[in-house]
Amino acid sequence: MGHPTGLWLEEAAAPYYLFREKGFQVVLASIKGGEIPIDKSSLSGDFYVAVAKKFMEDEDAQTKLRTSVAISDIDFSDVDAIYLAGGHGTCADFVGDLTLKQAVETVYGAGKIVAADCHGPIGLAQCVAPDGKPIVAGKKVTGFTDAEEKAVGLVEKVPFLIETKFKEQGANFVEGPDWAPHVCIDGNLFTGQNPASSDALATAVAKALA
Repeated sequence: MGHPTGLWLEEAAAPYYLFREKGFQVVLASIKGGEIPIDKSSLSGDFYVAVAKKFMEDEDAQTKLRTSVAISDIDFSDVDAIYLAGGHGTCADFVGDLTLKQAVETVYGAGKIVAADCHGPIGLAQCVAPDGKPIVAGKKVTGFTDAEEKAVGLVEKVPFLIETKFKEQGANFVEGPDWAPHVCIDGNLFTGQNPASSDALATAVAKALA
């Protein structure tokens, strides 16, 4: 991106703890495995929410973040859900990665849950459904909106705008108010709009898995 970035911590921390509290096995994974960088902006000011602080003070969680599993080492035919957390790091890591594409398509094609929050949905743009159409075509979805991207001043840094791309692919993109929690569910596709949507999206996924 030409811009220091990484994982937006709240978007991983919220589902991590919620899923573990529900008794689910949680695997922290990344494209190449190993240490996952954190967007420093998510560790400052009002963005550094309680669940993010808990994660940073959790030795076990920190170890998992430093030693994430490479997605190529996961058998996605044996998982119940894949959850793509966001942060602008996804714009560099997810776009064009064929291993992630195959993982998402495997989970989605099996009728299992594909969830993505904020910039996580950028990883869905390259994916196709079993009918060969874009995975978001005809689906009610959301993600970081064009307006929110403009507000953070990174329109020129991202490979494409999620809202614009999804609409081009035939999605029914539904946006909520900027920065407010907003989740869309359509079949086994679950999407959240922004960091504030982390808890609501994780809760919806957990409910569906239960």
